[in-house]
Amino acid sequence: MLFIIYTTGRCNLNCSYCGGSFDPKIVPWSVKYSLNDLEGLIREEDVVAFYGGEPLLNQEFIKDFMDMFTVSKWVIQTNGLLLHRLEKNIIERFDAILVSIDGDSSLTDRFRGRGVYRRVLENVKKIREDGYSGDIIARMTITEESSIYRDVKHLLSTGLFNHIHWQISFIWTDPWKNLWRWIEESYKPGLLELFNEWLERLEDGIVDGIVPFQGVLRRMIYGGPAPPCGSGSESFTILTDGRIISCPIAVSEKWSQVGSIKETSRDYLESLRQHISEPCSICSYFKACGSRCLYTHIERLWGEEGMEAVCECSRYLIDLVKGNIEYIEELALSGNLTLKDVSYPEYNNTVEIIP
Repeated sequence: MLFIIYTTGRCNLNCSYCGGSFDPKIVPWSVKYSLNDLEGLIREEDVVAFYGGEPLLNQEFIKDFMDMFTVSKWVIQTNGLLLHRLEKNIIERFDAILVSIDGDSSLTDRFRGRGVYRRVLENVKKIREDGYSGDIIARMTITEESSIYRDVKHLLSTGLFNHIHWQISFIWTDPWKNLWRWIEESYKPGLLELFNEWLERLEDGIVDGIVPFQGVLRRMIYGGPAPPCGSGSESFTILTDGRIISCPIAVSEKWSQVGSIKETSRDYLESLRQHISEPCSICSYFKACGSRCLYTHIERLWGEEGMEAVCECSRYLIDLVKGNIEYIEELALSGNLTLKDVSYPEYNNTVEIIP
């Protein structure tokens, strides 16, 4: 099971598509419970991911948590601005570090703030130079200003990231000015070019860590939860006030509320199954897509057109992988690789798979 642990509701950025810190009345900026309250919930086979807000604003809590519990994998999702302040022995314990960055300096700084790109890359480079050998994932937010080919290629070219993942900023912002034009004239052509180059690299036995390609491949071969993030069945989030929710971004929605750490048992969490309704559940793409995102599936903030846009992008990605799956298998074998080497992730490290 994956537990996403909020360390704080506060953030040290105010990204234009996010809005920065949570209202402290909804997600307190400090942890209000004792770690002892988690002893019956968290087990050695679990994955724990620290989240926020900006989780590194509460480094003492992270250290105390990691000292108290033994789990199979440690993960953190951070904006990267405070990585340089985290002790080396703590950094080395993380199996995966997701760092928020959108592309080059002009794009990243436009949405995240002046100088953010430079500071993030400096900090990622520093932990690499200090010996960190774990999985560093560039976690992009894609907007109408993004070019998927240009921006992914740029981040790959830095040589600092093992994997690149992105989420399209549908739903969270006001409707885009030219939504369908962007999909047809920018996203689809860019995704096709990126995928073809990914295949060409695979022909040379090189696996570029592009998560949506690898993640869809893994789901098509091995299956996976619905939604792909596992929210509400294989993944639960613990907020700073001790509430347990099914979706890490649905901090106040009633449908996401599961219980509290003092009243909810491990057995109860393991008994829960997430119900995905129609039209997703009867769609021919459901096995690979898994309904993409639980929040989007339930809230549908952009209405039917927004849902169709989400689905069109998902179908296009899935068709690229599905149409080449036999060839991918041939390339893997010829390069002395297995499909497990090409697919990703091997455990739930909070990447959402479907952008």
